[in-house]
Amino acid sequence: MKITSVDRLITANTRPAKRNFKAVVCFLLCLFGPTAASAQSDARHVLIIGDSLSAAYGIPVADGWAAKLQHKLDGTRHELEVINASVSGDTSANGLTKLPALLEEYDPAYVILELGGNDGLRGLSVKKLKQNLKEMTQLAQQKDATVIILGMMIPSNYGAAYTRLFTRTFVDVAEETDALIVPFFLKGLETGLEWFQSDGIHPNAKAQEIMFENVWEVFEPSLEALTTQ
Repeated sequence: MKITSVDRLITANTRPAKRNFKAVVCFLLCLFGPTAASAQSDARHVLIIGDSLSAAYGIPVADGWAAKLQHKLDGTRHELEVINASVSGDTSANGLTKLPALLEEYDPAYVILELGGNDGLRGLSVKKLKQNLKEMTQLAQQKDATVIILGMMIPSNYGAAYTRLFTRTFVDVAEETDALIVPFFLKGLETGLEWFQSDGIHPNAKAQEIMFENVWEVFEPSLEALTTQ
């Protein structure tokens, strides 16, 4: 199954032949209709709402951690399609604005929230960040989606108090909403700049496997509960 990236979709401009079109459609529906309909209805979605860390900024999309998640899921018995709605530069406010429509469109079984990094780098209100993350989590849970929050940290030069409150925000939201959490999404990349692109901010292609593993460690155990739904 192929990962779907919302901000990279390309619609092919095809013009099907009209001759015998209805007859062909009727034939295909009779032959494959029930099976095809069942396959499509069985597919569930994993919706990722994130920023450049999940949008594969600066690297091929196929090398990103979200694509690795799709590849891993394809090896399981679960029909799960990853919908990557991540956009570079997005803040938690951007995510909250987009989420209702995405929930309506995809009715996801999972929602992975990877937002907040840009809030922190811009010194935005931690209180507002918490409010946005909490509202997004609750909106997804109201749709019976399992929510996984990806925690982030920011450099200490933003001040000890702000840094501490920022890091704690993700944990607090998870505890208050019973969401799942990856305490630090970039765990394992602190060892050196070899994991980052030349800007020193965005993880490179070889770092994506570590990011994926951090998510999978929390994601995988939840799949057992999915089979009982």
